[in-house]
Amino acid sequence: MTLWWAIAALCAGCYALKLAGLAAPRRVLDHPVVHRFAELVPVALLAALIAVQMFTTQGRLDIDLPRTAGLAAAVAALLLRAPFLAVLASAAAVTAVLRLLTG
Repeated sequence: MTLWWAIAALCAGCYALKLAGLAAPRRVLDHPVVHRFAELVPVALLAALIAVQMFTTQGRLDIDLPRTAGLAAAVAALLLRAPFLAVLASAAAVTAVLRLLTG
């Protein structure tokens, strides 16, 4: 029963945060610091999510060579300005081949 109260509180907090963003005065939203924050936070959160998914297994640090090589292949494809599907395909292919080779 305690878990449901936590979920309800989290939902209410998310809704209140969304409502606060909609109710914020225009002068606050037009401030350059707010604009810069809104540009950088999604990138930082995505990078953190990728790092956690790449380098942890069951909550522990785990440097896995095939996953790391797949990430490197995706970064290389992004630097070469490949289309998104090519980035995904290259990462998947490199990871799959290394998993096949390492058994």
